[in-house]
Amino acid sequence: MRDNKIYLSDILDQAKFNTFHWKVVIWCLLIIIFDGYDLVIYGVALPLLMKEWQLSSVQAGSLASLALFGMMIGAMLFGTLSDRFGRKKIILLCIGMFSGFTFLGGLASTPIEFGILRFLAGLGIGGVMPNVGALTSEYSPKKLRSTLVAIMFSGYAVGGMTSALLGAWLVPNYGWNIMFYIAGIPLLTLILVWKYLPESPYFLLKNGRKQELLKIIKKISPQTNVENVEIEISSQKDFVAEESSIKGLFQRNRTMNTLLFWTTFFMCLLMVYALGSWLPKLMIQAGYSLGTSMLFLLTLNIGGMIGAIGGGFLADKYHPKKVLTIMYLLGAVALALLGYKSSIYILYGLIAIAGAATIGAQIVLYAFIAQYYPSSIRSTGIGWASGIGRIGAIVGPVLTGALLTLNLPHHMNFLAIAIPGVIAAIAVFLVNSNVFTTKKNIIDRNGTGSSIPN
Repeated sequence: MRDNKIYLSDILDQAKFNTFHWKVVIWCLLIIIFDGYDLVIYGVALPLLMKEWQLSSVQAGSLASLALFGMMIGAMLFGTLSDRFGRKKIILLCIGMFSGFTFLGGLASTPIEFGILRFLAGLGIGGVMPNVGALTSEYSPKKLRSTLVAIMFSGYAVGGMTSALLGAWLVPNYGWNIMFYIAGIPLLTLILVWKYLPESPYFLLKNGRKQELLKIIKKISPQTNVENVEIEISSQKDFVAEESSIKGLFQRNRTMNTLLFWTTFFMCLLMVYALGSWLPKLMIQAGYSLGTSMLFLLTLNIGGMIGAIGGGFLADKYHPKKVLTIMYLLGAVALALLGYKSSIYILYGLIAIAGAATIGAQIVLYAFIAQYYPSSIRSTGIGWASGIGRIGAIVGPVLTGALLTLNLPHHMNFLAIAIPGVIAAIAVFLVNSNVFTTKKNIIDRNGTGSSIPN
């Protein structure tokens, strides 16, 4: 506190981790688990869908891409809107969309109906990600920010594992539809999310909702005196207010880093969705059973969860750029080796590494970007990076499906998926670290600019 003022950025950055922080992380984690379930559900249902509707590999890949196209639009649209209208309302809207339309997908009787419903569900799936990422980042103490964002986003892997386990257990006996019916469960949680999930502290301050913000400050920092004080966003003298807009992504020397983040997201999500949609089918073609192939998908997501949490911890200790570069290179090597004959134990190990370096690295990348952009454009920055990345997610399943029609040697399919990992490593390596610690560019214009060490 200075001159009868308190600075929101100082309180949030320097707070000791407590029960309130856990509640924010856990609620966002649960939302992402539901989202991650929907992420993997198509890959689980794909073999039976292809058989029931007589779909070719290209048709199946195109059908998967409809949901991904919806996710691209949802990430850009709802990420930008939440910076203007609040994260909480947009999160609730997105939960209702991805849960409700996925549930209805289980009732679809034709590929066209299914594709339309998956596109609509994709809007919600894509839209919720930048918002929970921004919200978790804003409430996390600075020294734990990457770790907590990574833990929260590891819910994708938990949701994916849940989908794979339920798929291996339920789909052979009850059909693919049961997986989509289960996806309706999040609709029952909307009232609880509305009651317990807090709004962005910066949004509350910006919109004059001081009493709500003061209650939150008391929970975050009980020792802080909030009586008869003025609240400001940041104590930095060079603070410059920024509007919530896409233009902000390219201001104050952010242009090159923004483009590099987009490239990295594109390549990473190409790998994630190519594997998520086609790994069971690829392994069935290699001679493994449906049940075993589902376990490979489970292993991929276990690796993703370990990679996310471990990568987040290392990113807080070292620099996210270094951690991500190494992860992408390791992932490319693991994917290239997957195409060759090896023992089942080595195969599981390679798949786990691939999961850590694709799903896990994607989650660490979210944390990296969340710390880079100031609060006024944080969801916009995450949403547009994620949205551009969805183009890679769209290309991934279609490209892999097209490759399968060429009847190439098994190892060539995995080599093709590995190449984007090398490109992602190069792109993230080229991110200008100095921008993160240059005062006029990133010392928190809106309260939570990054202070990532070089």
